[in-house]
Amino acid sequence: MTAPSRAELREHLVRTMIAGEVATPRQNNLLHYRRMAAGNPYYQFGLEFKRAWTEREVLEVMVERCGVDPDPYHLYGDDTIDPELTIDALEAMGDRIALAAERRSPVVLATGHPATLTPVYQAVAAALAERGCRILTPAAGWEYEIETSHSGLELRRLVYAPGGVAMLEGDDGRTHHTHDSAPMEQMLAVLAAEGADWPDLAMADHGWAGAAGQAGIDAVGFADCNDPALFVGAAEGKVAVVVPLDDGVSPHHYAPMTAYLLNRAGLA
Repeated sequence: MTAPSRAELREHLVRTMIAGEVATPRQNNLLHYRRMAAGNPYYQFGLEFKRAWTEREVLEVMVERCGVDPDPYHLYGDDTIDPELTIDALEAMGDRIALAAERRSPVVLATGHPATLTPVYQAVAAALAERGCRILTPAAGWEYEIETSHSGLELRRLVYAPGGVAMLEGDDGRTHHTHDSAPMEQMLAVLAAEGADWPDLAMADHGWAGAAGQAGIDAVGFADCNDPALFVGAAEGKVAVVVPLDDGVSPHHYAPMTAYLLNRAGLA
């Protein structure tokens, strides 16, 4: 796909509700901000923050870095993501990916949204591999149990999609959404134990990105307006770039964004 212009991408993001008026409920956003501020690990994505954050401060970060409605009394309805902030961050991500390509860096890629974002990561992985970057795939097959609200414990297994994108799979053979930081923490523990190449860059989301940033790796990734941890991590300097977007739209809608990213990185 030919990369769109900035104006064309902006129109596409708003039309497909990747940014602009998004379908994420405002009440869900505020609930997640409250839980992150309260120290709930599920909403902290593996990050250890330098200080305590209040719910109001988290909202202020999300206004600045994501473009949600600044009105603290807007409690219900839909919320917003500023498409200009999305594109600005996408360009910053492209610049960091370009640096990895120039350095032929070791890179890890991972997603907690395998049903929607995998093609974005695969396109970047393929382009980086073509430029001589090593796509790291440690801890393949590692398993752990998670607690679920409906059936007690379920097994999750770390697998890699074609191209080297890490994600979780269940015993049912399906890939699963996750916020967990444990899989990335295990990947990095294996690399450290083996004395293998250490990632110069992690491209990820959710806890995968948080754990990489917490480990001191340059982490670039995507986050929805109900996932404040990575934005707060960026505010503290622990996460390099966070692209605000709705991470749950149909996968093909991300294709123009992917083309824009690769073009910015000089990998088109």
